[in-house]
Amino acid sequence: MVGPFIFMDHAGPVSNLPSPISSMDVLPHPHIGLSTVSYLLDGQVTHRDSLGVEQIIKPGEVNWMTAGKGIAHSERFEDPATLASGLEMIQTWVALPEKDEECDPSFMNYTPEDLPTYTDKGIWMRLIAGNAYGLNNNILTHSPLFYIHAIIETGTTFTLPQEHSERAVYIVNGTLETMGIRYNKGQMIIFKKNEEPAMLALSHTVVMLMGGEPLGDRYIWWNFVSSRKERIEQAKADWTAGRIILPPNDNKEFIPLPDDHSRPADMPQPNALS
Repeated sequence: MVGPFIFMDHAGPVSNLPSPISSMDVLPHPHIGLSTVSYLLDGQVTHRDSLGVEQIIKPGEVNWMTAGKGIAHSERFEDPATLASGLEMIQTWVALPEKDEECDPSFMNYTPEDLPTYTDKGIWMRLIAGNAYGLNNNILTHSPLFYIHAIIETGTTFTLPQEHSERAVYIVNGTLETMGIRYNKGQMIIFKKNEEPAMLALSHTVVMLMGGEPLGDRYIWWNFVSSRKERIEQAKADWTAGRIILPPNDNKEFIPLPDDHSRPADMPQPNALS
C-alpha cells in the first residue's frame, strides 16, 4: 500500500479493439471496504451499480464509487464511435479507514471542471483528489491522500509533494530518471518517507502521482478489501447468496465468486477485476 492506495489497474492503451466491443465488458461484480477511482484517459465507459446509477465516463473525468458495506457494478463499452481512438483508463482502489469500512455505498462523477490544474514550464498537472503542491479540490475522500495526473515534457525536472508521508509515481508512458536509475512505462516508483528526489523526464512522460497517510494493514481477496479476514469471508458468502444487490439496470448476468477457496484471505487473486 501507498497511503490508502491498495491496488492499481492500467487498462490499455487498447488500439486494436475486438469485435464485438462488448467482449471487453466487465460484468456486474461486487466490492466491499474500498473506493474504486476510475480516471479515463481515452475512450468511453458506461458504469452501472446497485444504487441505480448509470454514468458514462469520458476522458478527464473521475468515477468515484465507495463500496463500504457492499455494492456491485458493471463497466461496459456500448458505443464503438467513442472508442475510435482507443481505450485507456487508470483505476485505483482506495482502502477505507476502519470506521468507514461499513459505510453506505455511494457514487460520484466528477468532470474536468471539478479538478484544478497547474501548469509551469514543461509541466501540466490535474489534481484528481486530496491536496498537493498547494492545490485542493472538493472531492470527498475518507482519509488524507493525494492523486494527480501529470504530463512532464522532455528535459523537465520535478519533485514530489511534501504534504504526505507515503508517495509513489506510476509511469503511464515515457521514461523518468531519479537517483541515477531509469524507470519506464508500467513501472511504479515508491519512495521512502522524507525522501526528496528530483525526477527528470527523459522523454515526453505521463505519470500518476499518489500517496497519503497509512491506514494500517488490509486484507485483499478478489474484489474485497477489509481490515478483518472474517469480513472477507462474509462478503464471499453474501455474493454467493445474492445478498449484494445487482445493478437494477444491468442484472441479467454477473461474475460468480471464483472457486479457488483455498487461497488465504490475505493474498490477492491474480486476476482481480476492475
